[in-house]
Amino acid sequence: MNKDMWKLSPKNIAALGIGSAVFVIVGRFASIPSGLPNTNFELVYAFLAMIAMIYGPTVGFGVGFIGHVLLDLMMYGQTWWNWNFAAGFLGFFIGLYALRVNIDQGEFSAKEMVIFNVVQVVANAIVWFLLGSVGDMVLNSEPAAKVFAQAGLTTLMDGLTIAVLGTILLKLYAGSRVKKGSLHKD
Repeated sequence: MNKDMWKLSPKNIAALGIGSAVFVIVGRFASIPSGLPNTNFELVYAFLAMIAMIYGPTVGFGVGFIGHVLLDLMMYGQTWWNWNFAAGFLGFFIGLYALRVNIDQGEFSAKEMVIFNVVQVVANAIVWFLLGSVGDMVLNSEPAAKVFAQAGLTTLMDGLTIAVLGTILLKLYAGSRVKKGSLHKD
């Protein structure tokens, strides 16, 4: 377990700031409308998954939350706190799995990819249904049918985005790292 993933070291603070900015940019320019109101196909969640896997739950939460707040303010002039927290907790839950994987040491096996995708699908369902939908019903008096439709589509789209693009990004990242024990002194 990499205990540095829990700390707000200068490296993690930089990752938090840069990651939040990238979240806003990708969220702004790589968002495809789904046809369901206020629900888009968001490529940014593959980036969030990658950041959470590299830097852990603290940075994952921060990038998801801060990035989503800034994106909402930029796009709509207001924010929906329950959905912002949902994005943050998505990064947090994926980051928790990162504590069990040595991706910085070039390890991301097929088994780890499968577990990663199970984790992210479950995390997507939890955050979008519980925090997003239930939050909208409680805080904004939104109709259940509407918010559960949004949560279902969001879970499906974000889960697929992370499964395909997120897994590819993580495999490429792991492949760029020097594997532990691969360098030998001659």
